[in-house]
Amino acid sequence: MKKLLHIIATPRGEESRTLAVTGAFLEAFRKGHPDWAVEEFDLSKEDLPSLTVKRVDGKYVLLSGKDLSGDLKAAWEEIVKHIERFLSADGYLISTPMWNFSVPYTLKHYIDVIIQPKYMFRYTATGAEGLVKGKKMVIVASRGGDYSSKETRAADFQEPYLRAIFGLVGITDISFVVAQPMDMGPDLQKQKIGEAQQAARLAAGKF
Repeated sequence: MKKLLHIIATPRGEESRTLAVTGAFLEAFRKGHPDWAVEEFDLSKEDLPSLTVKRVDGKYVLLSGKDLSGDLKAAWEEIVKHIERFLSADGYLISTPMWNFSVPYTLKHYIDVIIQPKYMFRYTATGAEGLVKGKKMVIVASRGGDYSSKETRAADFQEPYLRAIFGLVGITDISFVVAQPMDMGPDLQKQKIGEAQQAARLAAGKF
């Protein structure tokens, strides 16, 4: 059975506008992909490993092309578990609101933990090469404002960052479903959530 890893970067649970859209995606996804399991990974309920000096030292060892050993290898056990959990999935769904024009700190923390040399990417004579290939990702996002116009798009550091960082590891088939604006009145919010839910169902059908 294939696995979709659902990474949740909102702490709001049932109150989340992001998850209201994700729910539509998952309902359609489960109907259209009965041979897939969905594994939920809620970052607000996880105690992610901190990037201590020793762990960062381990990263530089890996960047040099060497393997970890001794204390450094032991220090990296938690990190490797998270990397292996990510790599065990066949596809990815990320539910994330926009915070301060970018992503919540929990998602940034998770990304900093898992995206590591020799596991997710490597450097070659021609530059970085992603090691996570042939996998799809859907990102469901909600935003208080509307960042779709030419004037406001420059403040959107969410989509460009997520495309760039996951592109580094080889995930380039990324679809965004965005609900915006969410904070410009209840009627407009309801309308935009409904539109995003329909887009999410379509994205699930194309996964």
